[in-house]
Amino acid sequence: MRILTKLTFALALLFFAAVGAQAQSGYSTGIGLRGGAASGLTVKHFIKSDAAIEGILSTSFKYRGTVITVLYEKHAQAFNTSGLQWYYGLGGHIGFWNGHDYYDRGHKHYHDDVIGVGIDGILGLEYYIRDIPFTIGADIKPYLNIPRGGGFWDTALHVRYVF
Repeated sequence: MRILTKLTFALALLFFAAVGAQAQSGYSTGIGLRGGAASGLTVKHFIKSDAAIEGILSTSFKYRGTVITVLYEKHAQAFNTSGLQWYYGLGGHIGFWNGHDYYDRGHKHYHDDVIGVGIDGILGLEYYIRDIPFTIGADIKPYLNIPRGGGFWDTALHVRYVF
């Protein structure tokens, strides 16, 4: 739990340290919800006109765990449409799961707690609705758990209030 507290503090520090940037899309910070296989909260803050840092705090209904993900993302206008942007990036995650829900029955680590770290990628499309300061978007986020192995991807839709 101390690791979770430290990571939350680091994410908050990173968020507040990167102030003043204005993105090409017209906003600097967005806070909202992400819905997919791993659903949760998302915060995106632009540190340059075409680069942002996104933090995701998510939970998985299947494995009943919590994952903290931090991504560095590059943005570019999509399809010559104002407010529509492609983004892609890399980052990492740390996750905490209960072995009872993470492992199949009969596995020798069934009663252990599971902590996993890994690397993440992201590719998405986002639209900024200026009239009601919100963004809506969709993305695919492949990831690889390093100590436990296994590679997966998460597809999601998100909505963020932006300012």
